[in-house]
Amino acid sequence: MIRIEAMWLAAEPVDMRAGADRLLARVVQVFGAAQAHHGYLFANARGTRVKLLVHDGFGVWCAARRLNAGRFTWVATTSTSPLSLSLTRAQFDSLVLGLPWERLTELSTITRA
Repeated sequence: MIRIEAMWLAAEPVDMRAGADRLLARVVQVFGAAQAHHGYLFANARGTRVKLLVHDGFGVWCAARRLNAGRFTWVATTSTSPLSLSLTRAQFDSLVLGLPWERLTELSTITRA
């Protein structure tokens, strides 16, 4: 299995025709380098497709996922927002399933209104 120690979400949309080399170039442009055992997650502008780029220490892996209905919950990009965000494993798992990953902390507790 591929070990992923840190997960990063790219805020800006990417053309899904981009392959591993173009995504790797984007990672290097934003972060300065692709770190071993780090995963970098990209989405298209419509939020219906994502690609994950992982550097395993020897090379890169690129995986894609497409939703047939609905959209992935993504961060809104603004001029003041960061180009990338760090994700926890639970946030990543929720995101790729199409769930509201940014609300995990508030959804983990049930309260009486």
